[in-house]
Amino acid sequence: MLPQLKYDEKGLIPAIVQDARNGEVLMLAYMNENSLNMTIESGFTHFWSRSRQKYWKKGETSGDLQEVEDIYYDCDMDTLLVRVIQHGKGACHTGEKTCFYRKIERKAVK
Repeated sequence: MLPQLKYDEKGLIPAIVQDARNGEVLMLAYMNENSLNMTIESGFTHFWSRSRQKYWKKGETSGDLQEVEDIYYDCDMDTLLVRVIQHGKGACHTGEKTCFYRKIERKAVK
């Protein structure tokens, strides 16, 4: 039975995806209760695409699947942390290992 998570007004909850082996943050996506259940049942990440308005299994077309190790929720019950074994090239649709491959330099902040 799922805990009483706090979904937003669209029924979504942010899901931070982290590499279970090294702790690297791979991506941020959104789940609803159904995609969370799909993830739990299949053992692979499923999300709700806000732009396409449909479910998607990460890596279904690319082969870059995310095998779920653990799912945590935060103290406010409004964010998920999904620890995965990342298969294939990586998590980002650009071909990068992580979606967080660009950095804002401190000297650029004024």
